[in-house]
Amino acid sequence: MSATLTPSSVRPSAFVPSVVDPTTNGTNGRLSQPSPIPDFGADVFSDAVMRQLLPKQVYRSLRETIRRGKALDPAIADVVASAMKRWAGDHGATHYCHWFQPLTGLTAEKHDALSLPDGDGGELSTFSGGDLIAGEPDASSFPSGGLRATFEARGYTAWDPTSPAFLDRSGDSVTLCIPTCFVSWTGEALDKKTPLMRSVDALSTQAMRILRLFGTDAGVTRVMTTLGAEQEYFLVDDAHYHARPDLTMCNRTLFGRPAAKDQQLADHYFGPIPERVRSFMAEVEATLYRLGVPVKTRHNEVAPGQYEIAPVFEAVNVACDHQMLIMQTLARVAPRHGLRALLHEKPFKGVNGSGKHNNWSMCTDTGVNLLDPRDDTHTNTEFLVFLCAVIAGVDKRAALLRASVASSGNDHRLGAHEAPPAIMSIFLGAMLSDLVAQLENGQTNRTLAGGELDLGMDILPKLPRHAGDRNRTSPFAFTGNKFEFRAAGSSVNCAWPNTIINTIIAESLDEIATRLEKEVGSDRNPQRLRAAVERVLQETIKAHKRVIFDGDNYSEQWHQEAERRGLPNLRNSAAAFGVLEQPEIVSLFEKYGVLSPAELAARAAIFNEKYAVEVGIEAEMMLHMARTMIAPAAAAHLGELASVVASTKAAGLAGGRAEKQMREYDALYTAFCDSTDSVAALVGKSPEAAPQKVSEWIAGMLRPAMAAMRAAGDELEARTPTTLWPVASYRELLFVK
Repeated sequence: MSATLTPSSVRPSAFVPSVVDPTTNGTNGRLSQPSPIPDFGADVFSDAVMRQLLPKQVYRSLRETIRRGKALDPAIADVVASAMKRWAGDHGATHYCHWFQPLTGLTAEKHDALSLPDGDGGELSTFSGGDLIAGEPDASSFPSGGLRATFEARGYTAWDPTSPAFLDRSGDSVTLCIPTCFVSWTGEALDKKTPLMRSVDALSTQAMRILRLFGTDAGVTRVMTTLGAEQEYFLVDDAHYHARPDLTMCNRTLFGRPAAKDQQLADHYFGPIPERVRSFMAEVEATLYRLGVPVKTRHNEVAPGQYEIAPVFEAVNVACDHQMLIMQTLARVAPRHGLRALLHEKPFKGVNGSGKHNNWSMCTDTGVNLLDPRDDTHTNTEFLVFLCAVIAGVDKRAALLRASVASSGNDHRLGAHEAPPAIMSIFLGAMLSDLVAQLENGQTNRTLAGGELDLGMDILPKLPRHAGDRNRTSPFAFTGNKFEFRAAGSSVNCAWPNTIINTIIAESLDEIATRLEKEVGSDRNPQRLRAAVERVLQETIKAHKRVIFDGDNYSEQWHQEAERRGLPNLRNSAAAFGVLEQPEIVSLFEKYGVLSPAELAARAAIFNEKYAVEVGIEAEMMLHMARTMIAPAAAAHLGELASVVASTKAAGLAGGRAEKQMREYDALYTAFCDSTDSVAALVGKSPEAAPQKVSEWIAGMLRPAMAAMRAAGDELEARTPTTLWPVASYRELLFVK
């Protein structure tokens, strides 16, 4: 469930409002009562703050950089830094940091004091314009994929003025956080944000060519992409979390038998929110409002213990920053309510996993949503061009789109009956599918209308009905005025999938614009333009319609049909990572200035290494739990059963049932021990050295062995007394709130 994107809700400005932290009762950290009057923007160096503190000329210059993407004037840096320091100090800040997103997938920060004593009872300022614009963290200790050697330590952070600085409050400490990009001494990107911002520029360049063709570029200086990312997550009781070493170390359960009741009754979805959870949500929202994160929606998700929070739309780089703040805030606030937030894609086997539905669109800096069909869509030729560009981009680069969401966690989720399959396809709905069919025939002359829903009772109003339904099984679905990319995992940094979406759409816009410019020429005759558009879009649809599917993506029939259509089906992340090494993909990123060949190769290496390390940690933890917790508990129960059999026989009783039970349990115990040995024999034993080959070996050998070990362990849980079972059960984890 996401907020609706409209031109009025898309703010080209990076600055959005925020609410005051609720008070706590000082004992268990739970909410006493939220502030009745939200103090929006309290911890954001917002547009209103800048307007108040900066000289007019400086404010206007910085505003042009933020709104229009113009180069930052270095001459204003000292003035902005002085105002920012004064504002932060007035709010209790003692330190500042450049807040960036290295290739760990998390955020990073190094704190420096805003002021120091001068030794004479006064203050020595340590925060200047130069400190605002650039920092120098260590570049050798973050993943670089070979871009930097251990001894090559220098790296730089560069201020992103389009994303507002904010105050991070932790206990009595307040820190001024300045969103930045992170690059090496050589200028190569070592973060998630730099390629994202490059990709926005690439798409903007190509989209502006389309707008100029149609003469709709008046007043428009750039096109940006917008994002509203729905965040799914689980909450578990803190005590039960700490009773599960796999949760504390791997963020998911490596063993665990489903409870008798989980999501079968569909009674958790949109159900009443438990009181403790609602208090947690209220504090999360209050904290995020203070930080300028415009979260709007909260509700129970499908699985027990699963919830969702969703913001409204913002410029994509700001939205990605805010997504990281959402995840950090969920994790930070939960323990104050006796809870833990789990952001893993599949913390619990047998129930729905968690995604991050990536609602993406394109918008001019004047606030026009380029994917809004508006009325009489068949006459909105410009919209049809952008729509066809998306269809072409997803079809042509489906494998790359799949690679954008590849991770060890998402492998447990993609393809299950909760998330789209690994086959990338597009859902358009009845109205747009009909228009696409008309385009293929060479002419558009109608737009299907939704009409009204009559509920059959006079007391209830007639509801306006959309011209097309929604499809929750599609990985890339049109949902009214945006596309919802449902395949992204809940723990992902949104910057990477959006970098890829922006790049592949830039490529298809480039191809369409080049053809139209060639056919129309310089005179821009309207009739000639319309005829050229009809021809180009007709050919585009014929070439790429195979990616359009409005049916059930979960069905086996679709998998068979997709294979007939020739759509790629990269079933695991190891296979998807290999796409990043293909020459045509290397050329794609290089052509549009998003990633150099070296930068892309580094990311492929890092993704493969992370995959191998994460699965390796899980395998080691499984062995630890098996050897020190599960096997001893099973052996103890087997001893109890043997004692019962011996006692029964000593008493002169037949004891057949007890002996049968003992032998069955012994077989389960033996199978578990054998599976443990099989995993132990594989851990760290990959015969390959190349990162891609290691990932493929793990996916093909180690993970199946781990799955077999889990199955044996879960079967033991079903037959072992709860008094002996050493870890918290699914019933406790999912239902104790």
